[in-house]
Amino acid sequence: MKTEVVKIYNPDAKNLIFGQSHFIKTVEDLHEALVGTVPGIKFGLAFCEASGPRLIRTSGTDETMVKLAATNAKAVGCGHTFFIFLENAFPINVLNAIKMVPEVVRLFAATANPLEVIVARTRQGGGVLGVVDGDSPTRVEKKSDIIYRKELLRKFGYKL
Repeated sequence: MKTEVVKIYNPDAKNLIFGQSHFIKTVEDLHEALVGTVPGIKFGLAFCEASGPRLIRTSGTDETMVKLAATNAKAVGCGHTFFIFLENAFPINVLNAIKMVPEVVRLFAATANPLEVIVARTRQGGGVLGVVDGDSPTRVEKKSDIIYRKELLRKFGYKL
């Protein structure tokens, strides 16, 4: 087995969701979950088949983001993984809908941070060992940081 780190290409720091599922039906079900959750959502998704023709299946409402998802799916190259790139929505808006898709096995990341995927390569193929999401913390928050965090969440409308 060899391990490698695959840096995710995301030049405009779009929000993305990276996960694993188990069936070709994933592409259509994820598409339906996304458009049914956020009206007018712009997204691109790519799913890597793990058997049969082993194609990267794609769908979405924005061709640029479909290409971005496919580029990263190809770079990671692990069967049954998927990428979703979002434009006018945040992961928090769609994560529950994605988790409810019956084929979804796990979510590795939901972020706009720089992302690296740690992949194991064997003779059979590739498997995701984990992800590195953003940078390491610098310190524990202080009282002023707590105030800022709480104000920010209320400004965005996530808390009352």
